[in-house]
Amino acid sequence: MKTELVTTLKRQATKILADLHETKEPILITEHGQPSAYLVDVEDYELMQNRMRILEGIARGERAIFEGRVYSETEAEEKMSKWLK
Repeated sequence: MKTELVTTLKRQATKILADLHETKEPILITEHGQPSAYLVDVEDYELMQNRMRILEGIARGERAIFEGRVYSETEAEEKMSKWLK
C-alpha cells in the first residue's frame, strides 16, 4: 500500500488521484507521522460497502439462528404468502 503525507496530497492531488485510478491501490494519508485516512477508488469503495452489507446480513441471520428466531418452512410460507402470490 502506498503512503502519502497530507501535505503531498495538498500539493499533488491531481497526480495522486491519477495514480489511484490507474493502480486501484489504496493510499494511506498521514498527518504528523500518524495514519489519518485512506484514499480509495470510488468503485472499490462501493464494492467494499456492498460486501459489508452482505456480511452484516449474514451476521444478522446467524444471530437469529443462535437466538432461536427461526421459522419452519410451513411457517415461513404462511408469513410470506402475501408476497408469494
